[in-house]
Amino acid sequence: MTDSTQAKIQHDSSILVHITMKLSDGSAADSTKVNNKPAKIIMGDNSISPAFEAELIGMSKGDTREFTLVAKDAFGESNPDNIHYMDIDKFTAEVPAKIGNIITFTQPGGELPGMIKEINGTSVTIDFNHPLAGQTVTFVIDLVDIL
Repeated sequence: MTDSTQAKIQHDSSILVHITMKLSDGSAADSTKVNNKPAKIIMGDNSISPAFEAELIGMSKGDTREFTLVAKDAFGESNPDNIHYMDIDKFTAEVPAKIGNIITFTQPGGELPGMIKEINGTSVTIDFNHPLAGQTVTFVIDLVDIL
């Protein structure tokens, strides 16, 4: 791999990519281009789904590829076990219980963000699923570099 213009993504490559995600209605969900900070992906480390990884194999530096993945291959299906309920008095003025707020909870393994989905009396419903779980997502990948 001395000529980087001929290098192609392999199963053990580390890559820098810009990722733009669109929902099925065509609206933009997120993009690394907003802050001009490409994402580093280490192929084969199980941080992305096998279907996502398969779409990247064979790309060369400078390539752009657009593909759509169903929920299970994108951010997974929404898991009902990831929905929890807390008493409203656990919230404060600094961290209010407000629908749509994303609250980060400290867990033994690190931090876990959850979105407040519903407030019913004194019960607050918090969804710890990825915000795009359960959705078909279109990805636009711009391969910045193969490291």
